[in-house]
Amino acid sequence: MPVKTYWLEHAWLGTHVEPGVALEVTADGRIGALRTGAETPPPGAEVLRGLTVPGLANAHSHAFHRALRSLVQVGSGTFWTWREFMYQVAQNLTPDTYFALARAVYAEMALAGITNVGEFHYVHHAPGGAPYADPNAMGEALIEAAAAAGIRITLLDTAYLSSGFGEAPNPHQLRFSDGTADAWAERVSALKPRGHALIGAAIHSVRAVPAEQLATVARWADERQAPLHVHLSEQTAENEACLAAHGRTPTQLLADHGVLGPRTTGVHNTHLTDVDIALLGGTTTGTCMCPTTERDLADGIGPATRLQQAGSPLSLGSDSHAVIDLLEEARAMELNERLRSRTRGHWTANALLTAATADGHAALGLADAGRLEAGALADFTTIALDSVRTAGPLPRLGAETAVFAATASDVRHTVVGGRHIVRDGAHTLVPDVPSALAESIAALRG
Repeated sequence: MPVKTYWLEHAWLGTHVEPGVALEVTADGRIGALRTGAETPPPGAEVLRGLTVPGLANAHSHAFHRALRSLVQVGSGTFWTWREFMYQVAQNLTPDTYFALARAVYAEMALAGITNVGEFHYVHHAPGGAPYADPNAMGEALIEAAAAAGIRITLLDTAYLSSGFGEAPNPHQLRFSDGTADAWAERVSALKPRGHALIGAAIHSVRAVPAEQLATVARWADERQAPLHVHLSEQTAENEACLAAHGRTPTQLLADHGVLGPRTTGVHNTHLTDVDIALLGGTTTGTCMCPTTERDLADGIGPATRLQQAGSPLSLGSDSHAVIDLLEEARAMELNERLRSRTRGHWTANALLTAATADGHAALGLADAGRLEAGALADFTTIALDSVRTAGPLPRLGAETAVFAATASDVRHTVVGGRHIVRDGAHTLVPDVPSALAESIAALRG
C-alpha cells in the first residue's frame, strides 16, 4: 500500500514529458505505481508544480574543494598551482570540520536537485599520516554528513600511495596514504554500507598508485561488485610521465592490470589516444565528465562523443565545486562539443538528462535509481517552469528547458526515498545552508 502520493504537474519519463502524473511512494521509499493522465491531484496528494525529473546523480565530488571556490580565481596559474591551494585546505580538515563542511556542501547539492553523490575520498588520516583512533573517521564523517543533509552517498574510498610513479608521498600527501594497497584494502574493508550509503573504491590516478598495486584495488572492488573510479588522463603531464615510466598510456596501464570494466568509471578521460578510446569503449568502462571543473582548471575538452560512440556510458560530476549545478554540467558537455566541432546537437536533451540521472546513478552502484518508474527508488526533483529563465516554452519542451535554460536556482523540490528534503526551494534539514557553508569554510582558514 502507498504511504504517500505525489502529483507531478509535468514529469520527464526518459523519452518525453508527460502532463499530470500521480506517483505513489511505498513504505520502503520506492515508487509503487506511476499513473499518467491524472489531470487533477488525487485527494491528499502533495502537489509538485513544474517539471519533475529523477533525482540527479553527482558522480564525482571532492567535498572539501568547495572551500576553494573564488579563492583560486585570484590571478592565473595551472592545475598544478591550483593543487597547492587544495593541499593547504586539506591540511586543516579534521573529522569534525569535515563533517560540518560536507553537511553544508551536500545540502547545497540537495538544493540543486542532487539526490546521490559519489564522494571521491582520499583525506584519510591526520596531518603527518598518523591514523585516527578510528582509521575511517574521515570517511564516516562524510557518510554521516550525507545522512544529515538527506541525500545518498557512494563513498569511493581512494587509494593514494605515491606522489608520482613510485615516489614517496610529499608532506601534504602523507595523510592521503595508507602506505600500500594491501593496507588500504584492510582499512576500507571495515567500512560498512547502510541505508543511504554504499562503499566503493577509487584509484586516485596512475601517478598515485604504483602499477604493481593497481590490481589489488581492482580485486577488492571486484570481490564486492563495487563501483571503482579513477582519475584518468586529466593532464597531458600525467600521460607523458606514464609513457616515460611504463612505455604506455594511463589507459593502457589500467587495462594491463585489470582495472577497466563495466563497474569502472574513468573521471575526465580528457587526453586520450584512439587506442585508449577503443579500450574504454570495448570494456564498457564509464566516463564521468566534469565540464565546469575541466574548464575552470583549463584541463581541456574530453572526447565525450567518441567515447560514448565506442561504448563508454557517460555520467556527470561537479568535482571541485566551482559551481554545483548538474544542469550546467549537462549543458556544458554539449556546448563544449559545439565549440570544438562547430556543429550543434551532439546529444538530445533526453540523452543529457539520462547522463545526469540513470547513468550517473548506475556509475555509483545504484541501478535502481534515476528513473521515474515502478520499483525504482523514490528519488526525484522538480524544476520550475515559470522562473525568469524557464518561463515561455511549451511544457512538452521541459527537457530542453531544463538542460538549456534552467539552473540549480530553479530547483523547487527534492525528494529522497519519498521524503521531502527540499520544499519550495528551502532545505528541510539544514535551515540556513549559506550560513552553514560560510561557517564551515571559515573554520578551515589557517
